[in-house]
Amino acid sequence: MPIKFSEDVVPLTDLKVNPGRVVRHAAEAHRPVLLTSRGRGIAVVQSVSDYEMAEEERAFMRAVVTGLADLESGREMSLAEAKARLGLK
Repeated sequence: MPIKFSEDVVPLTDLKVNPGRVVRHAAEAHRPVLLTSRGRGIAVVQSVSDYEMAEEERAFMRAVVTGLADLESGREMSLAEAKARLGLK
């Protein structure tokens, strides 16, 4: 979801004038909108569904990195051991 600077950078005054347009654009484009004040980025507007999806992806990637680090450190167990520890058959 790369930002399209021609579409996704909005001055804060535009948000004040027409907030619905800015929010609708973020939801329909599935890209965050960068709000600026005096030419500097100050905030990001993003749809809730896109935010939740990004959070889930970040959590998954953190879990993968943790798992890979566990493997490299020798912290692993067989499937049978894991099932026994979890009380599964």
